Amino acid sequence: MSSPRRRRRRPAAVLGLLLACATALASCGYGSRADQVPAAAQAPAGAGRAKLSADSVTLGYFPNLTHATALVGVREGLIQKELAGTALKTTTFNAGPAEIEALGAGAVDIGFIGPSPAVNGYAKSRGQSLRIISGSASGGVKLVVNPEKIKTFDDLKGKRIATPQLGNTQDVAFLDWIAARGWKVDAASGRGDVSVVRTNNTVTPDAYRSGSVDGAWVPEPTASKLVAEGAAVLLDETDLWPDKKFVITNIIVSQKFLKEHPDVVEAVLRGTVRTNEWINADPDRAKASANAALKTLTGRELEPEVVDRAWPSILVTDDPLAATLETQSRHAVAAGLLEKPDLTGIYDLGPLNRVLGSLHKPTVAPAGTGPDDQGR
Repeated sequence: MSSPRRRRRRPAAVLGLLLACATALASCGYGSRADQVPAAAQAPAGAGRAKLSADSVTLGYFPNLTHATALVGVREGLIQKELAGTALKTTTFNAGPAEIEALGAGAVDIGFIGPSPAVNGYAKSRGQSLRIISGSASGGVKLVVNPEKIKTFDDLKGKRIATPQLGNTQDVAFLDWIAARGWKVDAASGRGDVSVVRTNNTVTPDAYRSGSVDGAWVPEPTASKLVAEGAAVLLDETDLWPDKKFVITNIIVSQKFLKEHPDVVEAVLRGTVRTNEWINADPDRAKASANAALKTLTGRELEPEVVDRAWPSILVTDDPLAATLETQSRHAVAAGLLEKPDLTGIYDLGPLNRVLGSLHKPTVAPAGTGPDDQGR
């Protein structure tokens, strides 16, 4: 993704942060702020149809376009259809740590989540909490800036650029990009050649409008909301990755639920694979469905120009793009925001590969961090 650089000393402040995070995953961590959105309504089970090994399964996800598979799959009934008489329950979150905590407590069985909180949750539990069982989305992250102040990369020096939160996926990516250019920024404080301002995505457009920040490295639809405010795209993160793909959303499952209800896990994955087919076959209809789902979950839909601009930059995919998660993890370690994690076993792609095989689709690989028998 970027050129190698020398290892930097981890600031004492970051060490303190990491120690605090080890005992308070919901309040901080290698993820986003832990605010939970009220649970969505339960989806009805298929009347008169036999249930699988569980009466119900609870699905967690974000009201966000990078979780389009969940938005569309739930709204269109594509996941429930595969579950037969097993009821699909859903709950939504604004941040990864809250979803990881809910998964660990058994309040969520399967979840859509970004790579950073997935890695953090797996590492903090010493590999006991979760497995990544599928990909969901790639891309959808951009560096957008005030075009009156910033016209080239060099113009970023001395400017204030927002990221969603200290140590989240976009924050790590921006810190790595800064370091690759030879600039220096203290990861903990965000101070340096560029000021990295950690700002919740919900308030970033207001911060840009007021001039508090000069730009942002953010996911969709926040990037397109800023463009609607007059910002310009200076860099699409996909341009930094081989094949222009990198994981932004994965599907995870609690290890307990996977062990006890493998048939339910496969049914959900069959539903997500079918949903991704549906999205890719009719992008305009899928875009409208996702926006309608956002209105149901949050009370408001995105403006047409925002969703139209954001949608093409997000690729829904069954492939977890495992090699890119490993790269993102190394960037966090290099920035001093994460102790080197052991990711052995974080993937179990056996259920997904059985589904893909049954549908005559190519199977996917865990890039050396999953069980040996991926088709079992």
